[in-house]
Amino acid sequence: MKHRPASLVNPGNRASAAVGIVHAASELDVSRNEGLDAIVLVLNKLYVAVRVINAKRAFCLLSRNIAEVIHVDSGQYSNIDFESWTELAALREQFLPDGHDWIRGVRFDIPVPRVIRLLGYDRLPRQEVKLNRRNLFARDRNQCQYCGRHFPTNELSIDHVVPRRLGGGDSWINLVCACVRCNARKGGRTPEQANMKLVRRPVAPRRNPMITLRLGQKKYESWKAFLDDAYWSVELG
Repeated sequence: MKHRPASLVNPGNRASAAVGIVHAASELDVSRNEGLDAIVLVLNKLYVAVRVINAKRAFCLLSRNIAEVIHVDSGQYSNIDFESWTELAALREQFLPDGHDWIRGVRFDIPVPRVIRLLGYDRLPRQEVKLNRRNLFARDRNQCQYCGRHFPTNELSIDHVVPRRLGGGDSWINLVCACVRCNARKGGRTPEQANMKLVRRPVAPRRNPMITLRLGQKKYESWKAFLDDAYWSVELG
């Protein structure tokens, strides 16, 4: 169910000032702007999730009237234009003050929406999850698939379960996270040849691993309403 709210507060220069906050670094208190690192789920015109982007890019789309905010509350959602969204900032004490990241300007603050909808884009997302380093680490949750320990990303490598010299290729079912020590110990051998066991059998994820990780955080619960199983391969960009 959706509804479009009535105009909130008398419109003024808040929307145009908000554009300035997003585009002009001088308007931002960088030390207080964790909101710039927030991410936003993007829906197409048909309410299908297609991409995840950062807050700055989301505000650029909103300010150009290419997109609108989708605000989810108690299982229902509202379509809110950019001007109304900036007006909501004035009501922050009543408007989920702890439920949003905020971009903080010299004159006022703006809540970062969790979800936006593109008004003129109706394409569907690709149906395959992209095979890349970031998604592999997310699938394996930064856990070495041989010793089972978790490591920072910069202490992990990608291992070919069946080495390339033995015909192993680059695929979801043949690539796993491995710590430097385990990777060196295994060398150019199969796990059986190296007398090592995998923590779990590698499989191709049905869902974008990075999105799955985000859904484990309470503040991204509103995404679930739009992430149908058929379209879990939305891109991060």
